Amino acid sequence: MADANSNVTIAMVAGEASGDLLASRLLSGLRPHLPQARMHGIGGARMAEYGFVSDWPMEKLSVNGLFEVLAHYRELKGIQITLRDRLLADKPEVFIGVDAPDFNFGLETQLRQAGIPTVHFIGPSIWAWRGGRIKKIARAASHMLVIFPFEEEIYRKAGIPVTYVGHPLAQVIPMVPDVAAARSALGLPAGGRVVAIMPGSRMGELKHNTIAFVQAARILAQRDPGMRFIAPMAGEKQSRFFRELVSQAGLQDLPIQLLDGQSHTAMAAADAVLVASGTASLEVALYKKPMVIAYKMMRATWEILRHMSYQPWIGLPNILAREFLVPELLQHNATPQALADALWAQLEDPVRQAMLRQRFTDMHHALLRDTANESAQAVLQVIEQNRRQPRRASPA
Repeated sequence: MADANSNVTIAMVAGEASGDLLASRLLSGLRPHLPQARMHGIGGARMAEYGFVSDWPMEKLSVNGLFEVLAHYRELKGIQITLRDRLLADKPEVFIGVDAPDFNFGLETQLRQAGIPTVHFIGPSIWAWRGGRIKKIARAASHMLVIFPFEEEIYRKAGIPVTYVGHPLAQVIPMVPDVAAARSALGLPAGGRVVAIMPGSRMGELKHNTIAFVQAARILAQRDPGMRFIAPMAGEKQSRFFRELVSQAGLQDLPIQLLDGQSHTAMAAADAVLVASGTASLEVALYKKPMVIAYKMMRATWEILRHMSYQPWIGLPNILAREFLVPELLQHNATPQALADALWAQLEDPVRQAMLRQRFTDMHHALLRDTANESAQAVLQVIEQNRRQPRRASPA
């Protein structure tokens, strides 16, 4: 175990709200062992709760889509180079890349070649997209922390040190959500249907998903006039953009309660969720809620990515179940009518709701580990191993 009284520097990069949450769980386990350590890089408000200092706003990295990233390439590359140079001079005990693989893997490779150990937390979905990434990961990461049990074998076969730490959210989210408390906290009535609309936390996701999601909500409201709609937003910038998009589309007549964060409270309160593909879909599953997973993106990006998938599912609940437990509607199939029909079918089917609750409960148990402690112990072991040997460049 690393000496808590030593002058330790930990560098980390998380690129979006989900990564900030996941990284904060690791820090909650790491900080008690290293109470005086300097922790900096790029992260968000949840990481800051554990004394992490972000050298750039995390939102700078919250760009998705091949062509969207190209539009911001110069700025992102500039941040990456500047951070790399700082860390090469600073020589932290370890660098921890949290998700954000397109940014972190390049950075990790250069740091590792300079003798700085690198831990990557949250393996990219090589089991769904871009399977050739495994060679790149082998060059970048001294150690992988993975959150799904089936990932261990993938990395071990590739000769990459790996630790399965469970999914941090499985500890954070209660096994049985308190619907009444969540509705009370949001000022919602105890009775009546509540639908959460979650088009994404990134600006690009909002741009492409919001209108179809809100139009679907309007169709649902016509079928059930008493239905309430809530939409948690990742920040004020996202909230403003959401309102602008809704207004431009002439949909402002539909009452939607925008929430400042509070995504978990929204999921707990909801009867069903319309959610963009990503970590949020797993969170919805851990809250045991019916959902429809949808996603839209730039057409050019879609045409490239759709040929890179080698399994039929993109939603995490379906990938873990190895079947279509919940509907997935992507790109041109994610029409307002299709989204509304798919969500309505689940709202009207209590037998299916009960089946989903059981399947999602089983999933929750499978992902439940002491993630904060196990991930922290893995990082501490990497630090200790590195201290026991001279710094040297890793083979390219």
